[in-house]
Amino acid sequence: MKRILLQQGRLIDPSSNRDEILDILITDGKIESIKKTITPPPQCEKISLKGKIITPGLIDIHVHLREPGFEHKETIETGTRSAAYGGFTAVCCMPNTNPAIDDESIVTFVKTQSQKANNGIVDVFPVGAVSKKREGKFLAPIAELVQAGAIALSDDGAPVFDAGLMRKALEYANMYNVPIFQHCEIPELAHGGVMNEGIVSTELGLQGIPSIAEEIMIARDLILAEYTGSRYHVCHMSTAYAVELVRQGKMKGIKVTSEVTPHHFTLTDEIVRSYDTNTKMNPPLRTKKDIEAIKEGLRDGTIDVIATDHAPHSLDEKEVDYNQAPFGIVGLETAIGLSILELVETEILSLSQLIEKLCTNPRRIIGREIHIAEGEIANFTFLDRDISWKVEKSIFKSKSKNSPFDGMTLKGKAVGIFNNNQLLMY
Repeated sequence: MKRILLQQGRLIDPSSNRDEILDILITDGKIESIKKTITPPPQCEKISLKGKIITPGLIDIHVHLREPGFEHKETIETGTRSAAYGGFTAVCCMPNTNPAIDDESIVTFVKTQSQKANNGIVDVFPVGAVSKKREGKFLAPIAELVQAGAIALSDDGAPVFDAGLMRKALEYANMYNVPIFQHCEIPELAHGGVMNEGIVSTELGLQGIPSIAEEIMIARDLILAEYTGSRYHVCHMSTAYAVELVRQGKMKGIKVTSEVTPHHFTLTDEIVRSYDTNTKMNPPLRTKKDIEAIKEGLRDGTIDVIATDHAPHSLDEKEVDYNQAPFGIVGLETAIGLSILELVETEILSLSQLIEKLCTNPRRIIGREIHIAEGEIANFTFLDRDISWKVEKSIFKSKSKNSPFDGMTLKGKAVGIFNNNQLLMY
């Protein structure tokens, strides 16, 4: 019998409106008791969490683990280790692998590998491709993907650009009660762009990606989602008008949810003046006006989720000319610090609201909720809200180190997780 007593941590669970200092006794991976104080039973490991926060296990619903096919960037082993040290007990991995996650065998492969990785302490939920090979031409076998364990469908890394195909995808996804995660981009408008289209791109002589490339796709898809009555999720939203479109969609009763990344509420396109390829991402960093709108969208609930879009690339891939470098940065190990610094410290969100966007809402979207109650499976993240720390990308657990936040001082950090009857403290 394996027993662990979490002592005097502040449990914040938005789903049950709970915020109190408690002891939690875990026996063989299940919650045996939750009380103000618990007398430690014999042969029990005691973990003092005084001054720390206990939350339901955080989840990142937008992560690129790169395996199979791009193991030089990341593997399921290294990606889940990065997630664990970032404070996440679960991730949803995107299908832009090689081969793509477009049939049940690849879903099964990802799930099997994840159960081996780091002893399975981090749950991995595969996102299946909408179209075969993510080419946007023919639907992938959606029924097989869902039955094999795909929790959502996406061609992320590329948009589902054909309206007819998107309609069919939404209808099929509705039959199997899974959402479509859309990378919102009109290819004809974005093609060749490497940063936000605006004053900075003009001054730097870099081709821009206009905000309308994102917004037109969202507007089209909202109409399709309303017509089909299907669940539609906007990935990595980056512009002010995109936030407004989703807000209007929610007001109309469309089944739309949305996410934003920490880099999109932290950095503007001004940082691209450094020509650091770690500032190159898609969608690109936008303007101060866009950041203000994103923060308001987080505050008023228009934006449901904070997700990292963790996109590892090797050093030699990023150490090239800005135009040639791949899009994307790693984000699992900086997400909590950036979110607390930019949102909680500035009173945009309360701690409970932040946990909603890092746990409660994303888990609800994919149907993997956590219940903190006696008899339930124990799944927790432990946070130190007050710690200040300096980002050192050289010690990231991720296989790749492509982060624009190296050297930045952040506020708040995960100090451990518990999941699948395993404890990791750091």
